[in-house]
Amino acid sequence: MGIETSCDETAAAVVADGRRTLASVVASQVALHRKFAGVVPEVASRAHLERILPVVEEVLREAQVRPRDLEAIAVTVRPGLIGSLLVGVSFAKTLALLWGKPLLAVDHLQAHIEACFFSHPFLSPPLVALVVSGGHTSLYLLRERTEPVLLGATTDDAAGEAFDKVASILGLGYPGGPAIEQAARGADPRAIPFPRTLLGEDSLDFSFSGIKTAVLYFCFGQNASALDRKSLSAEAEAQVAAGFQEAVVDVLVEKCRRALAQTGLSRLAVSGGVAANSRLRQRLVETADREPWTVAIPPKELCTDNAVMVAALGYELLRRGEVATLEVVASAEADR
Repeated sequence: MGIETSCDETAAAVVADGRRTLASVVASQVALHRKFAGVVPEVASRAHLERILPVVEEVLREAQVRPRDLEAIAVTVRPGLIGSLLVGVSFAKTLALLWGKPLLAVDHLQAHIEACFFSHPFLSPPLVALVVSGGHTSLYLLRERTEPVLLGATTDDAAGEAFDKVASILGLGYPGGPAIEQAARGADPRAIPFPRTLLGEDSLDFSFSGIKTAVLYFCFGQNASALDRKSLSAEAEAQVAAGFQEAVVDVLVEKCRRALAQTGLSRLAVSGGVAANSRLRQRLVETADREPWTVAIPPKELCTDNAVMVAALGYELLRRGEVATLEVVASAEADR
């Protein structure tokens, strides 16, 4: 069984043999955080406290398994909101102790990569992996399945964070990713030429604060005063959304191309909440068709935070004998 509480989704799943989903339950907190236009850590952790027991009870019921049928319990221990992580880790430790099950400590970013292996059974290392989400935008080299080596990461805003902020600027609501994608549908993505920040010819790092600021200045003027807010037509608003989305996608695709070229590899795995974006998925597939490489992207429900990926990675850790003790601690920071 996998348990995921790293941010604002309370999730549990039961996976068999590391390959089959017997049940998956996700309790979303979007409605709680929408009025704040972003995740409020204290609100998130309190909601996890209220929901984690019902979610685990429901997933066991749907999977038609009892505690004694489980082989182990996997839980996300890093990175994420520390209050949210503590709820999941404490709960998983309690279950492991009560039920006499091994405890498996899962890295959230590695779990996102594992979602690619889970959904593409024939995928194997070596490969380059892009994890692109609300809190992280990172490129990894995987020579071994559970041992990612960081190649590049965001120097400021993550891609998903930029989506949320631009959606707020445009008044499109929260969460920003689906709102921007919906607003951009059918609009000309080249009508407004927002900047693409590539950080040098060979850099594999990311920066999205510049494009966010460019959108802010376009909508509010150079002094970014609420008094200077332009009255955008529906067409212009759609073009801003489409132009922003296309610029972010251009950067993500280019960085993947660079990483594959620099490592000499031909396999790419892409995961994380932003990987659910239809335009990014389309561009990656189109680019892979032109290039001598292949791309693996999980279905959208496995891109956003879920416990299937946690249980799947837990299976791999158990198979390798990497069992945690009850002294394992939650950490807000990534392992590497």
